[in-house]
Amino acid sequence: MRLDRLEKGRPARVRRLNGADPLMEAKLREVGFAEDDEVEIVHFGPLAARPICVRLNQTLIALRAEEAAAIEVKDSL
Repeated sequence: MRLDRLEKGRPARVRRLNGADPLMEAKLREVGFAEDDEVEIVHFGPLAARPICVRLNQTLIALRAEEAAAIEVKDSL
């Protein structure tokens, strides 16, 4: 499942970064995304639910829709 499809408040783990753009994948890794990290959607923005605010290992990060779509997650339960 992609991060942009995850339910708000449902914890998950990063499975892999699946960006078609290597630059985007590098940017996501630079801000802290890595395999097996815990992630959770905290808030959706007011305009078409964008940007997406996620908690990544106790840090809040705002993502664009295309960035969130490049992150594959798995259920952490």
